[in-house]
Amino acid sequence: MRFVVIGAGPAGLQAAQTAARLGAEVVLVERDVIGGAANLWDCVPSKAMIATGALVSRAHRAELLGLFPLQPEVDLQALGRRVRDIEQRLVSSWTDQLEHQGVRIAHGTGRLAGPHRVVIDHTEAGREEIDADAVLLATGSYPRIPAWAEVDGERVLSTRQAYPPPVIPERLVVIGSGVTGVEFVHMFRSLGSEVSLIVSRQQVLPQKDPEVASALETDFLERGVQLLKGARAIGIDSGEKSVTVRCDDGRSVEGSHVLICIGSVPTSDGLGLEAAGVVRTQSGHVPVNHHCQSNVPHIYAAGDLSGRLPLASVAFSQGHKVAEHVMGLHTREHRHLDYDKAASAIFTEPEIADVGLAEAEAFALGRKIRVTKVPYAANSRALIDGDWRGFVKIVSDPATGVVLGGSIVGAHAAELISVVALAVTANLRVVDLAESLFVHPALAEALAEAAE
Repeated sequence: MRFVVIGAGPAGLQAAQTAARLGAEVVLVERDVIGGAANLWDCVPSKAMIATGALVSRAHRAELLGLFPLQPEVDLQALGRRVRDIEQRLVSSWTDQLEHQGVRIAHGTGRLAGPHRVVIDHTEAGREEIDADAVLLATGSYPRIPAWAEVDGERVLSTRQAYPPPVIPERLVVIGSGVTGVEFVHMFRSLGSEVSLIVSRQQVLPQKDPEVASALETDFLERGVQLLKGARAIGIDSGEKSVTVRCDDGRSVEGSHVLICIGSVPTSDGLGLEAAGVVRTQSGHVPVNHHCQSNVPHIYAAGDLSGRLPLASVAFSQGHKVAEHVMGLHTREHRHLDYDKAASAIFTEPEIADVGLAEAEAFALGRKIRVTKVPYAANSRALIDGDWRGFVKIVSDPATGVVLGGSIVGAHAAELISVVALAVTANLRVVDLAESLFVHPALAEALAEAAE
C-alpha cells in the first residue's frame, strides 16, 4: 500500500505516522514547513505571544497577591527568538518521528495528475511522478485578504505578519471579531497597544453563546478596548504615519497599524483536483464523508481543506481516522468523528472554552435543557490566584441528567473544558461530575459545583 499525503500539517502528520506504523509505504509532501504553515505560522506563535501577554497582565495585578507593583517591558527581539525557537523545536521533533517511522519526506509541491498519479515538484531536485494507492489532501488554508485591502507588511498586516510584528503597534485597529480577531485584541492590549476592534455584527464572537461573548466584551471595555459594533470595514487609507479604516456605516477609525483577521481560504488551487475528478465547492473546500473520503473513494481530504471544523485537534483526529480507513481497519468496530462534540478554546483573557450543545443553540432548537452555572468568584482557587473573572456553565438533559455541553469563561478554561468534553463524549451524567472527588483547592471544583 503506497499512501501519498500532500501537506504536513496536523492532519497530514497524524495520517502519515499512523499509516506508517500500520505498514504502509508513506510519502509525505510539504512545500513550506513540517507541522503545517497554518499551525506553525499562525496557531503556535499566536499562543506563544499570548502567553507572554498573559504574564504581563498578571504582573500588573501583582498587588492583589501582596507584591509591589510590577511593570515589565516587552523585548520584541527576545519574543521573536522565542517564537522561532518553539517552531524549530517542533519541526525537529516531528521530522525525527517521521524519519524514525520510515516516512519518506518530500520537500516540494504535490499535485494530482490523475486518480492514482501524483506529481511532486521538489524544492531542489526537480520533478517526480509516482503512483499511489491512496492519497490524502491536507493542504490547509491561508489568511483571507479582501480586495479592498492592500497588505504591505508594515502598517497593514495579515495574521502571519504579526508573530511578532515589526514593532508593537501604538494604536492597532483589528478587523474581524471572530476567534482570531479577539485573540489578537487580547494579545496586543496586554503588550501595551491601544486597540480598536471592528465588529461587523452586534456582538463579538457571533457564533458563540451571547453570555460568553458578553463576558469578553465587558473585559475588553474595562481594559480600554474600543468596540465599533455593527460596522463592516470597506476600505483602508494609508498615510505616512497612520492608517484609517473606513466602515460601511460612515464611521472610520485611525490607528498606527491595521491587522486583518477575517477568516481563511482553503489551499485547493493547483492541486490537480480536476485531473483526478475530485469535486470541490465554490468556497474551495473538498466535500468529504464520515471517512474523510472525497467523491473519489481513494482520495481523502482532511483539516481546513475538508470544510469541517477548522481546529488542529479535529485535523489530528481526521488524519488518524483516514490512516485507519486506508489500511482497512474500518472493517472492525469503528467510531466516526462527531464534530458536534469537539471542544474548542479561545485564548483571550479571560480564556473561553466550550463543547457540545450551547444554551442559546438549544433554545433556538426548542430543546428542553437544564442549565446550571457557578461563578469563578465562588471558587477558592480563583480567589487565591487573584483572578475570579468568569463562570462555568453546564448544559444537561433534564430527563436523563446526561451532560450535553458546557461553556467556561475564566482562567485555564482551555484545560478545564477537557473534563466536560469527556463527559459529553462518553454520555456521562451530571451526577458523575458532581460526585467526582476533585482536588481542593482547584478550579476544577467549579465543574462539580455546576453539575449539582
